Amino acid sequence: MENAKVKFTVDQQDQLVTLCQNLIRTESYSGQEEKVVDVVKSAFLQLGFDEVLVDTYGSVIGHIQGNRPGKKLLFDGHLDTVPVPEPSDWSHGPFSGEIDNGKIYGRGASDMKGAVAAMVCAAAFFAQDSKRDFAGDLYVAGSVHEECFEGIASRSISDQIKPDYVVIGEASLCNVKRGQKGRAEIVVETFGKPAHSANPAQGINAVYKASLLIDKIRKLKISRHPILGEGILELTDIKSSPYPGASVVPDYCKITYDRRLLVGETPESVIKPILDLIVAIQQEDPEFRANAYFAKGQEKCYTGADIGGERYFPAWLLDEQDEYVQKVVQALSNIGINATISHYDFCTNGSHYAGEAGIKTIGFGPSPENLAHTIDEYIEISQLLSAARGYYSINKAILK
Repeated sequence: MENAKVKFTVDQQDQLVTLCQNLIRTESYSGQEEKVVDVVKSAFLQLGFDEVLVDTYGSVIGHIQGNRPGKKLLFDGHLDTVPVPEPSDWSHGPFSGEIDNGKIYGRGASDMKGAVAAMVCAAAFFAQDSKRDFAGDLYVAGSVHEECFEGIASRSISDQIKPDYVVIGEASLCNVKRGQKGRAEIVVETFGKPAHSANPAQGINAVYKASLLIDKIRKLKISRHPILGEGILELTDIKSSPYPGASVVPDYCKITYDRRLLVGETPESVIKPILDLIVAIQQEDPEFRANAYFAKGQEKCYTGADIGGERYFPAWLLDEQDEYVQKVVQALSNIGINATISHYDFCTNGSHYAGEAGIKTIGFGPSPENLAHTIDEYIEISQLLSAARGYYSINKAILK
């Protein structure tokens, strides 16, 4: 619903749509975001941001300072996208930014270049309309490497800005998200003894040992949260060595688990049940040797910096009656966006801002969640405009 309090001109709407198209047309796989960062930098400068900087990892941050002191509000959107395995599968080019029937098509349209465009334009339009007569500082960050490491690039951003409030622009169909499950990747290893498969009794088969542990892990009771729901521990990968076996009893087996985390869980509480199972099996089977730990990852940023760390990204949840949540919901209602309050089913940069740093964080973005990473990904222009109006209203409510 349009509202006179936040009504963009035709030129402003065109600016928003054009920026969204330009972002989509700029391929930006994780670690290769330099060209799309240049697009965002140019937009910041053209739209009158006071300061533009690029950090060590390559994330780009735009800053607008109000005329009066106040809180710091950060809008966060990641610039990297998942790859396009087969462009010929798309009915619209994945980097075309083509408009068809009110939709802008392309990789990252919903996840989440549309939101980034809306954040950039909404901040600029708000500053222009208010003549910077607001209390505080407004930041928009285009972060890198989110598809690989949710929240790690955000650590650098929050260290520099130290925001009081954060808005994550991940897709929410213009509803308000007050939390999310976290995510961890757990590696379980079992060790055996190699032997010729014609004489298996001479060896210790690491896969057989792994099967004992897998069966017990599958029976573990995972905690439940009244809002976020069930925690999850799911086997996603298993590998033995040597591979291919070539008549050799495997002496090593590696199992990977995806663990979806709940509020209140810690790295210690998450890994302990598996370590306890290993100890219990060892007491029954002196040949059993195993280990469990959180996976670590490392990638190279386009700046040349290394990014990575332990794959443990915590859950977070704001109280529904929290003043920040209610201010955002009321601000959206004032412009005709009747947002429901719920939580994300996937992991976001909020794992750092809220889960690690304890910064008050909400999610609000255009498009439904299920368009991310799909063939023929798109964003509806109506959703793009609604999100921009929503961001504008959040600026006004928090920095008034």
